[in-house]
Amino acid sequence: MPSSLKKLVPAAFVLFWSTGFIGARYAMPWAEPFTFLAARFALAFLLLGLLSVLVGARWTGRRLALHSAIAGALMHGVYLGGVFWAIHRGLPAGLAALIAGLQPLVTALVAGRVLGERVLPRHWAGLAAGFAGVAIVLSPQLGAIDGGVTWQTLSAAFVAMAGMTAGTIWQKRFGAGGDLVTGTVFQYLGVAAVMTAASFAVETRTVTINGELVFAMLWLVLVLSIGAIFLLMVMIRDGEMSKVSSLFYLVPAVTAIMAWALFGETLTPLQLAGMALTMLGVGLAMAQPGTRARAST
Repeated sequence: MPSSLKKLVPAAFVLFWSTGFIGARYAMPWAEPFTFLAARFALAFLLLGLLSVLVGARWTGRRLALHSAIAGALMHGVYLGGVFWAIHRGLPAGLAALIAGLQPLVTALVAGRVLGERVLPRHWAGLAAGFAGVAIVLSPQLGAIDGGVTWQTLSAAFVAMAGMTAGTIWQKRFGAGGDLVTGTVFQYLGVAAVMTAASFAVETRTVTINGELVFAMLWLVLVLSIGAIFLLMVMIRDGEMSKVSSLFYLVPAVTAIMAWALFGETLTPLQLAGMALTMLGVGLAMAQPGTRARAST
């Protein structure tokens, strides 16, 4: 990928990833979480598998395919399964997003130990500032906490956050050496198997097919499961995990702006200040050595 296009990858990823709430908002009244996710990732697996054949992508060996499947089960299955299940059971979306906002901090801590990445003090400062900004952006929504906050839903949200952390680190350590397209194919095979098993274990698999559900499925498959995840794989392959994961801090802020523009949800001056703090934190966490010196010339 040309360097000029690589510079656009982080912004495009955040924009794509932030649209996930649109599909979830439309889909959840019409399908159970695990059933919907099983169908979503099975469709993504078929589409990417066909694309791999058409473009003549290099297929990975069995070992790398297995690692990709494990990473996919963690990044997509545990993460999205936990979040969708918790929200479906009444956990406020704002609280779920705040718990997910711990992921960059946890990833930075684990990556430093497991991957040997050096996390500088300014990176820690950036990660902490980013989390504080996320808390400020989501603070108006936390008033919606009600009976949906139980030890089960909170546990699911924390397990989801841990799954995303483990999956991105697993992908960086074991699955980053192969072709991005075919590697993602095996990721979706792994998560589709996990979600299918979960749907048969705990759900009735009742689905109401209508325009909203079809729109949500197409959006989440094409924009999220193919567009955003492919960009994430590029960043994981080329960047340090502590820096890549800090981009997730921008998602709640971008989501809040989208909700304000599309659905008329409120956006207060305090939330705008939180967005500014989040962007400052991401800038610190993503900074390369010598950035400050170059900027001052």
